[in-house]
Amino acid sequence: SNSNFVLELDFEPFNASFPRPSMSKSIGNGVQFLNRHLSSKLFQDKESLYPLLNFLKAHNYKGTTMMLNDRIQSLRGLQSSLRKAEEYLLSVPQDTPYSEFNHRFQELGLEKGWGDTAKRVLDTLHLLLDLLEAPDPANLEKFLGTIPMMFNVVILSPHGYFAQSNVLGYPDTGGQVVYILDQVRALENEMLLRIKQQGLDITPKILIVNRLLPDAAGTTCGQRLEKVIGTEHTDIIRVPFRNENGILRKWISRFDVWPYLETYTEDVSSEIMKEMQAKPDLIIGNYSDGNLVATLLAHKLGVTQCTIAHALEKTKYPNSDIYLDKFDSQYHFSCQFTADLIAMNHTDFIITSTFQE
Repeated sequence: SNSNFVLELDFEPFNASFPRPSMSKSIGNGVQFLNRHLSSKLFQDKESLYPLLNFLKAHNYKGTTMMLNDRIQSLRGLQSSLRKAEEYLLSVPQDTPYSEFNHRFQELGLEKGWGDTAKRVLDTLHLLLDLLEAPDPANLEKFLGTIPMMFNVVILSPHGYFAQSNVLGYPDTGGQVVYILDQVRALENEMLLRIKQQGLDITPKILIVNRLLPDAAGTTCGQRLEKVIGTEHTDIIRVPFRNENGILRKWISRFDVWPYLETYTEDVSSEIMKEMQAKPDLIIGNYSDGNLVATLLAHKLGVTQCTIAHALEKTKYPNSDIYLDKFDSQYHFSCQFTADLIAMNHTDFIITSTFQE
C-alpha cells in the first residue's frame, strides 16, 4: 500500500490475552474491573511491582523528571526513601508548601508531582506504601489518579459548523457544539486543579479540532484559531479538508466526509504538534468521523485514545444495516459502521451516553 494508513485485522479472540468483563453489570465499571485485575497481578510476587517502579522512574514532562529520580533503583530503595520522607513530613506543619522541602526530597530520590503541601504529599506517599505492602484495587485507583499525566488534550469533532455563536441551526450542527464547549470548560478546570494539587507549575493546553470552512457563511468557521470563551488555555483549531484538487471551501454533509479523513488526519497531526509543541497526552473522538480520525491519530502518535460513542449510527437508524443497499449511496452507512467498529475496537476506553450503546 502507498497509503499512510493500512487497515490491520487481528483475528485473535478478544479475551485471549486481556481481561474482559462478561456481565452486563460491569458496563460503566471498567476502571474498577481493570484495577481489580491489575492489583491481583501486583500481589502475585514482589517482582510484579517493578513495572510500577519503572513507570514512576521514567515519568517526565518535556524532559522534566517527575515522581522519582535515578537515586532510586530498587523496590527496597523506594520503600526506604518513602519511609524517610514520611518521617520528615510528620515533623513539619501540614500546610508546608512543597517548595520548602523540594531539595530534601531530591536527595531521597523523590521529585515533584507528589503534591503541593506536606499533607497532600504524605497522603500520596501512604497510598504507595500501602500498595507496596498489599496491593488493593481501591488504593491502586486512587494512587494512579494522583500521578500527573494529563497536560495536553485534543478533542476531535470534524463535521458541521463548530463555533461559539451564529452556528446553531446549520446542518450537522447542534448538541455536540454545546456539549463539547461545556466539556472543555469542565476539563480545563479539573486539569488546573489537579496540576496545582500535584505541586506542579505546568500550563495545560486543550485543542478542539474542527474543520476549517473558507466559505464560512457568516460564522467564524473560516478562522484557524479561536479562543474558547470562559477558558484560559483552550482553543478551537480548524483544519480544512483537502484532496488532489486542493482545499474544499464549502461545507459538505457528515455523510460525505469519508474520502477526506486520512489526509485530514495527517494535516491535523502537524497542526496540533505545531500548536502544542508536544504530543497530546489524550485524544478524545466524538461521533463516527471524529472517532475514526482519533483512532488514526492515536495510532500514529502512540497516544491514549478515548472514544465517545454518541448516537452510534446503527442504533440511530433502525434497519439501516438490513436495507444497506437502499441507503448506502446516499448515507454511506457502510463507511460509518466500519468507522465505528474500528474506533470501538482500537480505543483505550469508551464513554457512552446510553446502556443500549
